[in-house]
Amino acid sequence: MTKIRVTKIFNWEMSHALYNHNGLCRNLHGHSYKMHATVFGSLIKGKKNPKWGMVIDFGDFKKIVKKEIVDEFDHSVVLCSKEDIKSITGLKSLFDRIHVVEFQPTCENLVTDFAHRIIKKLPEGVTLYSLRLYETATSYAEWFAGDQK
Repeated sequence: MTKIRVTKIFNWEMSHALYNHNGLCRNLHGHSYKMHATVFGSLIKGKKNPKWGMVIDFGDFKKIVKKEIVDEFDHSVVLCSKEDIKSITGLKSLFDRIHVVEFQPTCENLVTDFAHRIIKKLPEGVTLYSLRLYETATSYAEWFAGDQK
């Protein structure tokens, strides 16, 4: 049975600060994130099936990632729950899209979190193969399903 990988690329803007970091990333700062999301599966069979010959419809894949990641995180601030966020949550005019997470919001931890969000929404027979999350044009973290075993 033929197995195929299908990739879609997404872009969004997001800011974060790294709790207790010993460098400039301790400060609130933003990035233009780019993510390559790749799924793996067999081609859908049945000439009468409107998805015949696809692993997943690119439009369906886009809807999943857009809803779970892009729409949720675009133009948001991501902070670790260990931060003292009370002072900025009062500034609703500047910070009305804040995500407080239980992990350090590094590129490595974000790509792992995003993978788990996407996995839960994929249709049966379609597996998340990998995510490549660019934090800058030259820096990225990758998550591979095969490395999770």
